[in-house]
Amino acid sequence: MELNNGQWRKSSHSGGNGGECVELAGLPHVVAIRDSKDPDGPRLALDRNVFRAFLAHIKQ
Repeated sequence: MELNNGQWRKSSHSGGNGGECVELAGLPHVVAIRDSKDPDGPRLALDRNVFRAFLAHIKQ
C-alpha cells in the first residue's frame, strides 16, 4: 500500500516545541500515522474503523 500519496497533517495535540509530533493522512480505506521528525521512517496504517476505536480508547 502506498502511503506517500496522502495529505499529511500534524495533530493539533502535538507538542509546540518541534518534538512529539504525530502526522495523519487520510487515504481511501485507511488512516496513516507517522512521526513528523522522521517522515521517511515507518508508518502505521489503520483501517478507518480501527482508527476510530483507537481514538476512542486513548480519549478514555
